[in-house]
Order: sequence, then C-alpha cells, then structure tokens
Amino acid sequence: MIIKKNVLVEFYAPWCGHCKKLAPTWEKLANIYKNEEDVVVANIDADKYGDVGGRFGVSGFPTIKFFPKDNKEGVAYEGARELSDFVKYLNEKTGTKRSDSGRLEESAGRISQLDSIVSNLLSSKSKEEELKKAEVVAKSLSGTDKKNADTYITYIKAVIKKGNTLVESELQRLAKMLDSGSVTGSKVDEFTIRKNILSQFK
Repeated sequence: MIIKKNVLVEFYAPWCGHCKKLAPTWEKLANIYKNEEDVVVANIDADKYGDVGGRFGVSGFPTIKFFPKDNKEGVAYEGARELSDFVKYLNEKTGTKRSDSGRLEESAGRISQLDSIVSNLLSSKSKEEELKKAEVVAKSLSGTDKKNADTYITYIKAVIKKGNTLVESELQRLAKMLDSGSVTGSKVDEFTIRKNILSQFK
C-alpha cells in the first residue's frame, strides 16, 4: 500500500453487526472529508479481501486503522466510535479543521501573525506599514497558508482603499451565498475561509 495521503480505513465484514451499525456514521465521515485533498476515509471488505486484512493484522471486525502519509504500516484507532470522535481524531492527526456538520471551523484559514496585523490596521497611523508587514509574513509561507495569506493581503488592500465599511457588506454577501445551498462543497470551504479571515477586520 503506497500512501500519499492520510487515510483512515475501516476493515469490515458484510455479515458483521457492529460494522452494519457503524456504516451510516462512516458514510457521514467520508462526506465530511471529501473536499480535503490530503485526507481519505475508506473501507475495505476484509472478509472478501482477507489477504489485505491479514497483512495489517486484522483479526476482528470492524478494525479501524489510520495510515499517515509517513507510516505505511498504520496505527490502530482505539477511540470511541461516534462521529464527533472520528472528526476530532482526524483533525488532530491531519491538521484539518472540520466540524461534525462538515463545515470548516471558525479558525480554518486563519493565520495568527496576520490576525495580529489586522487588529492593528484600523488604528494604525501608517496602514501601508501594516500592509508591508503582512506581505513579509505572506512571503514566508507556502501551500495553503500562502493562499490564505494572499486573501488577507487582498482584504487589507481593500480596507486601505475603501475603508472598513466594505467588511460588513462583504460578510453579508458571503453569508448569503453560504446559506443559499446552491454552492459546491469546495466553494463552501473557500467562502468559509474568506468569511473567517474577513471577520478579523471587524
């Protein structure tokens, strides 16, 4: 098994009563993480594919194992089996920020250094100086953090140019789109992160 992502696997058997009981929860869990690039929630019929189960020491059902990117042998999941328990576990192990509803938490997308700069922005005598500080922070980041930092920069520039009145109107616009139920899962994540960042400008 070549692991390029963080994978939580349920090894199950179709005849297993505990597996049948867990199935709806497992399906909800998979849906919660379906938009996460580095996290997969999977299940394997270890009765049908006994060689796979045997390789990973599966002797009872359901057996749940977590396979981090850097551990091909996996580690046994020994926590409770409510949806919230699995969500908490995956968030802790993978750095994701999901809630039981599937939405991102309020801290998702936030960067503490930039939050500090934003808190000083409105009262600062030199808003351009605060922008420069934010740009320095953004340049030091990579990946998703860099993308989120760029969102901070965009909003800082907008506030400098147009004032803080745009914050409330933009928050209302984002909230309206999120509540519409007409946007895709990936867009829901994108708009939630924007809302989380923009909330720091209030």
